[in-house]
Amino acid sequence: MKPRKPIAQLPTHEVVNMPPHMGDQDLWQDDRSVRHWTKIQGGAGHADHLANAGQLAGLDETFEKAGQANRHGPELRAFDRHGMRINAVEFHPAYHDLMDLAISNKAHNFAWHHEGNAGHVGQSVLTYMFSQPEGGVMCPMAMTYSVVPSLRMAPVVAQEWLPRIMSTQYDRRDIPVEEKTGAMIGMFMTEKQGGSDVRANSTVAVPTGDGYLLTGHKFFCSAPMCDAFLVLAHTDGMGISCFLVPRWRLDGTRNNLFIQRMKDKLGNRSNASTEMEFQDTYGVMVGEEGRGIRTIIEMVIGNRLYCAMSSAGIMRQALVQALHHTSHRSAFQKRLVQQPLMQNVLADMAVETEAALALGLRVARAMDNFNDPAEAALARIATAAAKYWNTKRCPSLVVEALECHGGPGYVEESVMPRLYREAPLNSIWEGSGNVMGLDVMRAMGREAEAIPALMTELEKARGNHPNLDRAIDDLRDEMTDTDGIEGRMRMITELIALTLQGALLTSHGPPEVAEAFCASRLAARYRGAFGTLPPGCDLDAIITRALPN
Repeated sequence: MKPRKPIAQLPTHEVVNMPPHMGDQDLWQDDRSVRHWTKIQGGAGHADHLANAGQLAGLDETFEKAGQANRHGPELRAFDRHGMRINAVEFHPAYHDLMDLAISNKAHNFAWHHEGNAGHVGQSVLTYMFSQPEGGVMCPMAMTYSVVPSLRMAPVVAQEWLPRIMSTQYDRRDIPVEEKTGAMIGMFMTEKQGGSDVRANSTVAVPTGDGYLLTGHKFFCSAPMCDAFLVLAHTDGMGISCFLVPRWRLDGTRNNLFIQRMKDKLGNRSNASTEMEFQDTYGVMVGEEGRGIRTIIEMVIGNRLYCAMSSAGIMRQALVQALHHTSHRSAFQKRLVQQPLMQNVLADMAVETEAALALGLRVARAMDNFNDPAEAALARIATAAAKYWNTKRCPSLVVEALECHGGPGYVEESVMPRLYREAPLNSIWEGSGNVMGLDVMRAMGREAEAIPALMTELEKARGNHPNLDRAIDDLRDEMTDTDGIEGRMRMITELIALTLQGALLTSHGPPEVAEAFCASRLAARYRGAFGTLPPGCDLDAIITRALPN
């Protein structure tokens, strides 16, 4: 589709100096960085699939459907017209179209179709691209992708459910899963009294003939129209266990999933989030009794990689929107993109976006090589660090990109308000910043190979840049000093992310991006605001690399 050229026929003036309609994007071909880092991390063999998915995800029609799905959000339909309790949620047709697009392109299961062959790298690139038009659809994608390691802890359950979630057909019907052509799986963990502290959960499970009956309340239940959910509940005297709770019972009747209300969320508005009551709700145990947190944490790891990559994708789309606006808007006899201070802002955002992408895909490669003890150890510590840092930088970057537009970026006709509302979510979902810091600390203390694996990765880049060398030394000193370490874990987690980004960029990235990163992020005077790259950075080259082809 060619970009539409606005034709102004107004009685008082002609419309000039306004950016044209962007039209179709190609989220793969137009993005040099994602093609570069996908190849670096071993995913070049997936290029054809990713190219097709990136073209579809970037269509103007896809972005328009994302807008429709957000303007016409989901509605709770607790009862049917006959007064029967059905606990259903209805969605706008645009949401179903987007779900179909994502599922048909394996946004929910690509990694498991390509195990041992950069599957997680390909999965992460799909997350990066599909998160750009719409994040709400990606919540059920993330949970279905992430649930596989947990299901494999219960071979009987896995044998029944894995073929269903490996399907690439979207079946929206609210019917027993045995009658469907594909299935999605969600996760309900948090309760009112505990939040991230799931050990405070009060939901209980008692054994019945062919499984367990659960009773309790879950405070955040997103994507409630999935076909089954992983749930944590106490079993008598054994602690917290993990259960798979289907929407329908084995006898073909509805399970007792009583939706109490819909959450009126800041963002992610196309996706339904609910509160739900369980009352004698049927479920089957997954994993060992009393080891429910350990079982479900396998799902959480994948979701955290999703958060890191989704945030990188949101940053990329915000940057693309800013580049488009500033390339067509003029002020003071120059296009904005030619103004020195705006160049600094745009180049700085481009550096941040590429660093986030590189870090996320390195974690994905480590997950692809989980049989290697060193890679597994790196994945355990770097996943939390990448999730922490990418999700922290995303909101700041989106705000800066919105500011590049001025007033037009602040109205709902623009995609920017949707990106702005979506930006904070990934820092909250699957553990806040403090939880990520504590998880990094646990990995440092419990995983004997975590720190050696991390330092080995960083030492490969020793000598690439003096600022990086100093940062690596600072990180080693900080991790060695255990006095009051818990209170320093945000700073240590940030430093892990920054040194990994610096090592990746200086070893495998374009020189202009690597130099700007090390001269800013790893310098003593850096304070974090965008548009503060020091003199000597090649701003033109950085912006040119970030511009769509």
